[in-house]
Amino acid sequence: MKAHDGMYIEGAWRPATGPDVIEVVNPADEQVIARVPAGTAEDVDLAVRAARAALPAWAATAPAERSARLAALRDVLAARKDEIAETVTAELGSPLKFSQNVHAAVAVAVAASYAELAATHPFEEKVGNSTVHQEPIGVVAAITPWNYPLHQIVAKVAPALAAGCTVVLKPAEDTPLVAQLFAEAVHEAGVPAGVFNLVTGLGPVAGQALVEHPDVDLVSFTGSTAVGRQIGASAGAALKKVALELGGKSANVILPSADLAKAVNVGVANVMSNSGQTCSAWTRMLVHRDQYEEAVELAAAAAAKYGERIGPVVNAKQQERVRGYIEKGVAEGARLVAGGPESPREQGYFVAPTVFADVTPDMTIAQEEIFGPVLSILRYEDEEDALRIANGTVYGLAGAVWAGEEAEAVAFARRMDTGQVDINGGRFNPLAPFGGYKQSGVGRELGSHGLAEYLQTKSLQF
Repeated sequence: MKAHDGMYIEGAWRPATGPDVIEVVNPADEQVIARVPAGTAEDVDLAVRAARAALPAWAATAPAERSARLAALRDVLAARKDEIAETVTAELGSPLKFSQNVHAAVAVAVAASYAELAATHPFEEKVGNSTVHQEPIGVVAAITPWNYPLHQIVAKVAPALAAGCTVVLKPAEDTPLVAQLFAEAVHEAGVPAGVFNLVTGLGPVAGQALVEHPDVDLVSFTGSTAVGRQIGASAGAALKKVALELGGKSANVILPSADLAKAVNVGVANVMSNSGQTCSAWTRMLVHRDQYEEAVELAAAAAAKYGERIGPVVNAKQQERVRGYIEKGVAEGARLVAGGPESPREQGYFVAPTVFADVTPDMTIAQEEIFGPVLSILRYEDEEDALRIANGTVYGLAGAVWAGEEAEAVAFARRMDTGQVDINGGRFNPLAPFGGYKQSGVGRELGSHGLAEYLQTKSLQF
């Protein structure tokens, strides 16, 4: 596939400062499809200095002009949606239809939301005898994951630009090609030189250099909780603001009054989407003891339909990680009712859609984020037991509740220690804040709450 052999810095593609490259592998057939430069600390420094130089003029730009650039970016992304989808499918392995309907389409919707928010957000307000200004925090380091590569880029870069910040993006090394497409789109949209910059590279090299750079004012990171802790510690030493969207082990609570078949089928689909590589996936299904065996049968049948419908996981390391968790689930006594650790295909990093029954809350597969197409079904005795299990992990990113009456589901959801809960299959909302409690992160993305992460406040008293 087409790939740039340089970095996008100060409005142009510039040669990398080092000779090393990253091979981009198609996880469906294990073939190298492109090579991109592995950025150095020097590349990062050039990008950050470009962002710092561009900051005063961009921060002073009227919100209406920032809105216009984001609207242009939205339009470019929409016009190139087919190319974006094909690129995501090639480097991530996502089925093309999913890449079109989710990876490409959601990114356009999020860009559109920030084009509007840039024009309508109240950046100034009167509070008594004070005028309160919201101003851009400065230079943003955006470090994004591979599982939703374009969505996560847009969810960080668009609000940063709307706020008046400048950005250096370091995308995941597994999915750098769609990040290069995004840089092309930014350029085509007329965003001024230096406002957005792209450095491809490895986390321990380019990522660390970006986090530690003294001219970076905020680090926005999406990824594992372990890496998030490291970034938080490093940024904390410099009293640098962070926004961290980390892991999850979300509970799908099916109350006895719910439509059991619908709740189970939607729950299985949620876990299998994107090959299970979704931080907010409902990987723990909680079912009342009286309905438990029926739910297990429904889930096993639903999972069997996904055998040929889901793509591979992103790389060989991730495949081995997921298969290791499946083996551990069997070893700890969970009942395997669908799938298993054996790869369903001879080529590609595929994992069989897997469902475990008789999972207890203390098992590894009920506590740790697997990040693959693996569902654990747990039984509960009553509502209080269900709440204890749902809240019984270190994570609190997302979840779901199903009940016959919406009010019943809402009452339970309000007691869950998690940042977002879908009620009876509620739809994704790009304007609603997304982020977690506990070890699922710090801060929020999307909508006005996401914009607020990139702003700082100044009060003028009269």
